[in-house]
Amino acid sequence: MTNIAVIGLGSMGYGMASSCLRAGHQVWGVDLNTAAVDRFVSAGGQSAALPGDLHAVSVVVLNAPQTEAVLFGDDGVVAKLTPGAVVLGHATVPPAFARDMAARCAAVGVHYLDAPISGGAAKAASGELSIMASGTAEAFAAAQPVLDATAATVFELGDAAGAGSAMKAVNQLLAGVHIAAMAEALTFGMTQGVAPDKFVEVISKCAGTSWMLENRAPHIVAGDYTPLSQVNIWPKDLGIVLDIARDAKFSAPITAAAMQQFLAAAGMGLGGEDDAAVAKVYARNAGLALPGED
Repeated sequence: MTNIAVIGLGSMGYGMASSCLRAGHQVWGVDLNTAAVDRFVSAGGQSAALPGDLHAVSVVVLNAPQTEAVLFGDDGVVAKLTPGAVVLGHATVPPAFARDMAARCAAVGVHYLDAPISGGAAKAASGELSIMASGTAEAFAAAQPVLDATAATVFELGDAAGAGSAMKAVNQLLAGVHIAAMAEALTFGMTQGVAPDKFVEVISKCAGTSWMLENRAPHIVAGDYTPLSQVNIWPKDLGIVLDIARDAKFSAPITAAAMQQFLAAAGMGLGGEDDAAVAKVYARNAGLALPGED
């Protein structure tokens, strides 16, 4: 049994914390949302002050500033860890930031595993995530109980932090573009008399499909934009991709086009909705009514 803290009990973090509990570990859940903490405690988790003998800390927050604040800000967790403990950084962050966190952790004898995640809330809850990880052999060894509990696949991408975050940026480029492309194709089909439910039925069995299409298009058909992955995530994540591309002097025009659609959705007040709501940008511009709309 390993003592694990999961910081961030959103849709991904809660599922990961629950998976660690199910694997038989002692798990402390930390979140500013007291309702999420209470829910976790009712499921068997811990919420008291973090113990001094934590073996691993999974940081499942939104971005780099939140990660840094959790680790090194006021009441930061790294100062409370004993040498040999490991921090797993799961947020989508620039590779250079991951390398900086690893160096700062190493300076106090704490391991850092650059470990971005993919798979969505359902796979987080079932312990079947894909984790794109990089770090020292010691960091991997210390993190193994968490990896075993939360992931179906762990890609070991190198012995230094940064490589995991670079791969996550590649994944997010494709994921964001695929969501925007799905929304464009679905609403384009509507202009030609193709109903959204028929679009899903047919295209999900054809060469034009993608995992994002099959996962997100049903939200539009149902008219249900309960946020499993918010619109607001994509200006951040695609912004990271475009920053990395700029530094590499690499042109990423398709990413930039997708970014504009998510920014437009946020500008329409849809930032807190499920990212499938980017379809509302296309529908508004074309004068279309999506399912569930008057």
